Amino acid sequence: MGSITGRGDKSQEPICTRKVDGPAQVYWQALLAGDQGTVAEILSDPQNNLSPNAVFDTSDLEEWKNYRFNFRRLRLWSLSYEQELTTPLHITASRGYTDCLRLLLLRGAAVNFAPGGKTALHEACAAASTDCVRLLLSFGADPEAVSEDGYKPLHLCKRPDSIKCIQQLLQHRASVNSRTEEENDTALHVAARHGLTDHVQLLLHYGAELEAKNEEGQTPLNAACAQPHQPQDMDRYYRVCQLLVESGASINAADRDRQHPLHLACKNANAQVAELLLARGANVNVMNYSGNTALHNILQATAYKLEHHPELVVRALLNYGAIRIWPGSLLKVLQYCHTCPRVIEALMNSYDHVRVSKDWVEAVPAEVVQKYPRFYQSLFSLEQRPRSLQHLARCTLRTFLEGRLLLVLSQLHLPSALHRFLLLSFEDVLY
Repeated sequence: MGSITGRGDKSQEPICTRKVDGPAQVYWQALLAGDQGTVAEILSDPQNNLSPNAVFDTSDLEEWKNYRFNFRRLRLWSLSYEQELTTPLHITASRGYTDCLRLLLLRGAAVNFAPGGKTALHEACAAASTDCVRLLLSFGADPEAVSEDGYKPLHLCKRPDSIKCIQQLLQHRASVNSRTEEENDTALHVAARHGLTDHVQLLLHYGAELEAKNEEGQTPLNAACAQPHQPQDMDRYYRVCQLLVESGASINAADRDRQHPLHLACKNANAQVAELLLARGANVNVMNYSGNTALHNILQATAYKLEHHPELVVRALLNYGAIRIWPGSLLKVLQYCHTCPRVIEALMNSYDHVRVSKDWVEAVPAEVVQKYPRFYQSLFSLEQRPRSLQHLARCTLRTFLEGRLLLVLSQLHLPSALHRFLLLSFEDVLY
């Protein structure tokens, strides 16, 4: 037995829950398999005393726990017993068994029943089961139902293949700007955070607010820039940010910690997004509450983001006028960033002179020097010799054009090799 109170279509009377044994075991297995024939046979036999609105307590079913692991957030371990309730409608909707779902609905299953804290429509959206979403909505499922965790179905469309689920919800008048209860996210925040370009485009078409701020003060653009992602997903997040920016999103919107999109993109070492923001006028030297600029953020992330090519971010920031690191701090940067010599190269090439000492040699592990011998030998040799005249000329010109380097170079017809040299092209050696 269990008593459930809360939101949605939940009976205020105690709900009888069934243990999965006897006839209920057969019913349960048929639902898990999407066996429409067996489900119909069970429901047609009054002796089974089983209905489309049966409520199962799955707390002690390992097979169900393993399946549900992929669909719900991890909860803190607790000594208290916690019921996990589900119904035939929820089981079939979450697994995409459209025929079985239709049978249950035709047999009188309550479409908005939510004994476990969410409706079958929530389940279908989380599983990106488009046909099930369409069917549930056609039977009157509430597109604005709020789950126990404070989510509406629209907020659970987090997978790339859930785009048609969003279409169905919006066509059935789901509110495009509805918020989650704890995070205060809109569906656009969710789509941007998961790098879902098609979702973002569709939501914008239906009037999603570009500058809506969540509990952390993030706009959807902030959310997209802040989300950690793998190298193979960098293009996806770039396209999302590009779409948001081209739709008018503010590139200098600050969250509660005064983190701007550029700070966040640099923390995630996404050079494409950083260059997009810089090209649109992002403030390259603005500080967050911690006193960090975008350059600080990428240098702090370098050792953990080698596969993201953080050197491209460092070079872009320097070319857009980032205030350089105080020369006395370069040794500390070397200690943290030596595994990415190109970051050190870009920084070193932004100064006409840096005092290199024996401490620099000791800051780089021998195995790293062995991996990049040409670069580190050229770096350490600067203790005994000055930089080349060619490099000094580059520094002089970059200093003269500071703040307008890219604008001026774009108007000059320079040889491509010279153009790249002035913009700190990588040579894996210092002259």
